[in-house]
Amino acid sequence: MKICNILNAKSYDAIIIGFGKGGKTLAGFLGKIGKKVALIEKDKNMYGGTCINVGCIPTKILVEESQKIEKNFKKAIERKNTLISDLRGANYNKLDSFKNVDIYTGIGSFETEYLISVTNGEDKTILKGEQIFINTGAKTIIPKIEGLEKTRNIYTSTSIMELDILPSKLAIIGGGYIGLEFASIFNNFGSQVTVFEGGDNILLREEPEIREEVKKDFQNRGIEILTKSNIIKVDNFFKNKVEVLFNKNDKSHSLIFDGILIAVGREPNIDDLKFENAGINCSNRGILVNENLQTNVSHIYALGDVKGGLQFTYISLDDFRIVKNSISGDKAITINSRNLVPYSVFLSPTLSRVGMSEEEALNAGYKVKTKVIKATSIPRAKILEEERGILKAVIDKDTGKILGCSLYSVESSEVINIVTMAIKENKEYSYLRDFIFTHPTMSEFLNDLFDF
Repeated sequence: MKICNILNAKSYDAIIIGFGKGGKTLAGFLGKIGKKVALIEKDKNMYGGTCINVGCIPTKILVEESQKIEKNFKKAIERKNTLISDLRGANYNKLDSFKNVDIYTGIGSFETEYLISVTNGEDKTILKGEQIFINTGAKTIIPKIEGLEKTRNIYTSTSIMELDILPSKLAIIGGGYIGLEFASIFNNFGSQVTVFEGGDNILLREEPEIREEVKKDFQNRGIEILTKSNIIKVDNFFKNKVEVLFNKNDKSHSLIFDGILIAVGREPNIDDLKFENAGINCSNRGILVNENLQTNVSHIYALGDVKGGLQFTYISLDDFRIVKNSISGDKAITINSRNLVPYSVFLSPTLSRVGMSEEEALNAGYKVKTKVIKATSIPRAKILEEERGILKAVIDKDTGKILGCSLYSVESSEVINIVTMAIKENKEYSYLRDFIFTHPTMSEFLNDLFDF
């Protein structure tokens, strides 16, 4: 059978499994330099990857639509669908324009370490690649909860964005970043939201001042957060409702909702790959790779969420840069080069962070100075009528170097990049204290935040 597959296989310089950010960018790069490339995507509705279709872009459309004075959930979903359809088509057409890049729609699986099968219904095609790149992303973790499979109106972060009717009461199981972002979105649209979190608190890795401010804002908005809550069972209830039975403080409780969003996390999407046929090493956190993103099978690489670690689109893009340099013979850029990664959680307002928290810096042995200011002091925040928020900076007392920064404020997703560049360029805090920013902007608050 294997001999037959080899004889019938179509040969490529590179096979890329998954149409995500890293994979599609790599396909474009290899296509431009004349390599023969096969790009495999399981679902035609996922051309372009998670970010475009079910992640960053559609959720941020809903964030923006939910914050408008006049908001309409159904129209927001329609706008989201139109935009991602356009982006999906543009992504496909860009790669399809290369004569040396072939796009296959189907399930990509390893037959051997060099052979990949593409299965679409009853059709099966065998491909042979000199180099193989895995970019299949991550999927929603479905927890083992009694009744979950038989209960109506259970949603993931993907399926809940396909609704055209706003649920009046929404339960969210999971108080992580994804769960809180959706809690904020649906609350803004008018849903009554309850978040169930099994841990002692939410946002445990964030600065305590930031965490408490977010919790206060959520409470003021009517978002209920039930920490130390263990879900016992979910079940159907009358009139298309659903019931959540949970334990809190050693007592059983029951609440009724219109729907339940599962948001306990994401895991590597590897079920269809059949790694055993290629001898690829993998853990429960993802495909095991070295600093150049090579697996234990040297011609096979993994990019993006599938390898575990930080699950951001810009990490997948940076993975492309690492792989590009590696296969070009320049291995100067590696995972080890990536020691500073900012992130934003699009609540209302946005929570952004880079570097160490005060506690992390102290634990690392630094003598620190910190400063906290309220967003109410910023003119731009007043203009935007969004004065909620709090900002914190952490610096090294001995050297003046910036160790970390947390921003919970409107437009913080833009401002955090300025701080990131300052840290990366090894600037002292006075660099931002004395920088001339345009006025009135949110970035100018960095003058005050870093005025120690």
